[in-house]
Amino acid sequence: MAERLGIGLVGQGFMGRAHSNAWGQAARFFDLSLRPSLVQVVARNRETLPRFAERFGWQGWGGSLRSLVQNPEVDLVDIGTPNQLHASQALAALAAGKHVACEKPLARNLEEARVLRRAARKAAKRGVRSYVWFNYRRCPAIGLAYQLMREGRLGRIQEVRACYLQSWGGPETPMSWRFDRSKAGSGAHGDLNAHLVDLVRFLTGEELVRVEGAAARSFVRERSLPGARGKAKTKARSNVDELFAFFAGLSGGGLCSFEASRVASGRLNHNCLELYGTKGAFRFDLEKMNVLEFFDARLPRREQGFRRILATEAEHPWVASWWPEGHLLGYEHSFVNMAADICRELAGEEPEVPLPSFEDGYRVQAVLDAALRSARGEGKVRVRL
Repeated sequence: MAERLGIGLVGQGFMGRAHSNAWGQAARFFDLSLRPSLVQVVARNRETLPRFAERFGWQGWGGSLRSLVQNPEVDLVDIGTPNQLHASQALAALAAGKHVACEKPLARNLEEARVLRRAARKAAKRGVRSYVWFNYRRCPAIGLAYQLMREGRLGRIQEVRACYLQSWGGPETPMSWRFDRSKAGSGAHGDLNAHLVDLVRFLTGEELVRVEGAAARSFVRERSLPGARGKAKTKARSNVDELFAFFAGLSGGGLCSFEASRVASGRLNHNCLELYGTKGAFRFDLEKMNVLEFFDARLPRREQGFRRILATEAEHPWVASWWPEGHLLGYEHSFVNMAADICRELAGEEPEVPLPSFEDGYRVQAVLDAALRSARGEGKVRVRL
């Protein structure tokens, strides 16, 4: 029989659902020698927690974070809470000797991320691992791009264009922690640019070493409080960016542009990445997440052009564990693929594509921090790695 990996989850919101589904599905589709067991879930709203636990198959629910990290049946603590809680919850879990998988961004700011990196390095000496849920690494098309990059198919990277555009953050959207800088750290920048920065570092194998210019825009100053009808206070201040763009230099000399928006009308989840090298190019769009477009500049000119690769073959990363060729995967599969790879790594196996660690989370945060400083008027800013 396979050994078990006891999972403890913090949070029952959007990410709590995504993570619960991932842990529950991983062993159903992947052959794992270490199988996740959904031991305990804790969350702030205890009224809805029993139904959540029953729906997703959690064996126990309720209690405090302290009870979860001290539960001897829990081996890994999964953090799916708002940004302001990541640091305290991850530190408590690491101190208790639990592996940690934390939602992105790792922290609200670079100072918190530095503390978490230090704690993760210390815990690693005791065999404790830490992960950040940069789940888009686990899209098969991105996994294929990673493999082709390691084969040198693009040559030296000269230019990267990365944008993540959504439209849900207009004035009609009510207030939440995502629009409060003290809780979120930043707005579209930390939420969306974090994914882009991780993908660029992951695919190129290079560091973003300096920000060469940045700009932020906030269009909504106040938002309605949920359920505020009839109360004295019906509005709250919204103080984060809805649009953030910056340029950054790669350690190999290339230049990257990043753009994150919550007010791009007509765009629902447009996570688009383009890499241009001396030997070829890639294009990826999350809204067509099964497709990688590949341009091979070494072909004769009469044969050149972007080639559409449908990454649904058994030879593509993770696909052999899912459906027959041509049967598309979706957003939730990226989380399941990552959960399975965490189980593999903790069992002593090496995933075919590297997992994102707290070290990666820190380095992403360092780039986000440099961009924020540049947008505040510091101009060109070196990334503090």
